[in-house]
Amino acid sequence: MPYFVGIDGGATKTAICAVGADNFSLRYAITAGSSWREHGVWKVAQNLREVVNGLLGDGDNRIAGIAMGLPCHGESAEGDRALEKAIRGVFSDIPLYLTNDVEVGWAGSLALKPGINIVAGTGAIAFGKDIHGKTARSGGWSEFFGDEGSCYWVGRKVMELFSKQSDGRIPRDELYTTVRRELELKDDFSFIDLIHTEYMGYRKQVASLQFLAEKAALAGSLSAISLYEEAVHELCLLVDALRGRLDFTASPWIVSYSGGLFKAKEFVLRQFSEKIEKEGGRLALPCFAPVEGSVLLAFEHFFPDGLEQIQKVLAEKRK
Repeated sequence: MPYFVGIDGGATKTAICAVGADNFSLRYAITAGSSWREHGVWKVAQNLREVVNGLLGDGDNRIAGIAMGLPCHGESAEGDRALEKAIRGVFSDIPLYLTNDVEVGWAGSLALKPGINIVAGTGAIAFGKDIHGKTARSGGWSEFFGDEGSCYWVGRKVMELFSKQSDGRIPRDELYTTVRRELELKDDFSFIDLIHTEYMGYRKQVASLQFLAEKAALAGSLSAISLYEEAVHELCLLVDALRGRLDFTASPWIVSYSGGLFKAKEFVLRQFSEKIEKEGGRLALPCFAPVEGSVLLAFEHFFPDGLEQIQKVLAEKRK
């Protein structure tokens, strides 16, 4: 039986879904991250091939088309050439649609419909597609100089605010006491060693400090509340950038969202929703997961006649 495969590659894990073209049965698998910058192009390609082979098993099963979104795609001409060569080398003669993982996130969240999908997790990035089929992305540059509004960015700000409050550059408030208590600091300067040994160089660890900001904000910290206001402003800039490049003149235009920062509902989600609505937009929950978005892209590109049916199957699965 022919299968269509969708791949949502991430920095730390990759989700894969194969759909049978005859009966629309779903098969899922999770494997390691697919960032070629971290693992190398050939290792990424070979791992994907092995996992897909294992997912389909023995017999007459064959791949009729693959849509995969991978980290870093579109960010290096040389890297893209090497990645595509490796991917096509292991999936030879198979129709392939290769894109950045942000597009499969959009495809899942909005079920291929026009609108903007914004992700504010460890990093922050937005992707949009308008009624004319034109696409654009905003953000997601690098944690070294970007990713404003992400959990990583908030985590770095928490470190900055704690150090400034510790030595009196700005007034102390509940953020200072929250960090000391939650990290069990014996003295303020032990924070330096803790960050160097357990956080520096680990994006997810730094991003986890966002929860300290939320606890501090709930305790009344004006500096933490202000930090979230700044994060919301940065996320709105991502949306505004896409609105300026794409045609979202019809109202209301749709924005879907995901990522850990939005779990701080009182300080992020409510404010973000209000700002979007003020500009004529509407915030919407994601329709499907990113890996299911990659499946929709596979059907759109290689089996459009089955697109309506697979959407029904995925919608039924979410009930």
